Amino acid sequence: MSANWSITRAPPTSHVAQPPPSFTRAAQFRVGATFVLFLFAACSNLALLVNVGRGRRLASHLRPLMLSLASADLMMTLLVMPLDAAWNVTVQWHGGNVLCKLLCFLKLFAMHASAFVVVVISLDRQHAILHPLDALNAHRRNRRMLLLAWSLSLLLASPQLFLFRVIKMEAGNFTQCATHGSFGRRWQETAYNMSLFTTLYVVPLLAMCCCYSRILLHIHLQHLRDKGESHLRRSGTDIIPKARLKTLKMSVVIVLSFVVCWTPYYLLGIWYWFRPDMLRVTPEYLHHALFVFANLNTCCDPVIYGFFTPSFRADLAACCRRRSLPPPSRGR
Repeated sequence: MSANWSITRAPPTSHVAQPPPSFTRAAQFRVGATFVLFLFAACSNLALLVNVGRGRRLASHLRPLMLSLASADLMMTLLVMPLDAAWNVTVQWHGGNVLCKLLCFLKLFAMHASAFVVVVISLDRQHAILHPLDALNAHRRNRRMLLLAWSLSLLLASPQLFLFRVIKMEAGNFTQCATHGSFGRRWQETAYNMSLFTTLYVVPLLAMCCCYSRILLHIHLQHLRDKGESHLRRSGTDIIPKARLKTLKMSVVIVLSFVVCWTPYYLLGIWYWFRPDMLRVTPEYLHHALFVFANLNTCCDPVIYGFFTPSFRADLAACCRRRSLPPPSRGR
């Protein structure tokens, strides 16, 4: 099975003698780890959806943000993980041309949505800290930003419907869902992959860094201003209300988890796009492990939310207690 960093995928070349693709031990590790992550991410993100949907302690303008984040993570969980596991098991593609195009489109749509929603959360925190008196417009502003994020995800994923198709190799009767033949030159495929790398990682990362740099600068300047006026207001909790500061910390950790989980995956992907022969000099386990580590991001968001939200932890604990308690005995 070819490397999975590129959103495009090419089947093995027929003019070069290669052993036929197989379900290797490293691929088996990848499938097993993906299955574990799938179970945890599905349960935790569903619990997050339910908790945020009926929660009363979360501010109304923050609810659509967390619902969108959980929805994007669920899309990654329910689409990307099973597709990747099944593809590693079967090695070749057995789903037909329509399913090939549709699933590759949905995979990229989910990846863009997950990244863009984190950007929207960063923009919301920036506006909340820099313009605290404009809270009345936050709900409408967030809805517009989320609509833009999901629309852009849909638009940027749409080329997959035209690039992917089922390719049948005469040698060995091997069938694959790939972009083979969709690009006239290899540099065109590399340029397309780099454009996706830019929209999936570089642009979201720059937007997040810009937002939190402005927030830190604002806090620093406010602290210096207040320090000059009074010695009683020196801490960050004096400058920013505790509830807003707690939400800011949660969003910072969410951004950090995105960066930590996806950076190794994309760095190795860049190496592959420009030097495909790197597959011969790097262990197969490394390729599979980095993809699994990137998918860990879908599990991090509900854990982070639960850590910063006592009501979410309380609901989960109450649910576990209800399941563990024996049924009440009937009176005599």
